[in-house]
Amino acid sequence: MTVFLAWTSAPVPSDLAGPWEEIRHAAPDLLLVSSTESLSRVYHELKWVMPGGASLLVTPLTGRPKLKGLPPGTQTWLRDRLPG
Repeated sequence: MTVFLAWTSAPVPSDLAGPWEEIRHAAPDLLLVSSTESLSRVYHELKWVMPGGASLLVTPLTGRPKLKGLPPGTQTWLRDRLPG
């Protein structure tokens, strides 16, 4: 499984169906997406639900990032899915 970090200028519902196991909102415009699919597949599935002109950036996380001020449970969620 891969965890992707996605930033978008448009809201994305956390219960959006797609090629992922879970979408977690780290901030209003910042998502953590766990999926066994490729970067391209995750990117395009998110892109297709965005309104025209919305910005989108998706990148895989290869290790646990340093973080502060994110919703409770985010660090544990990442720790359970990413290598130290």
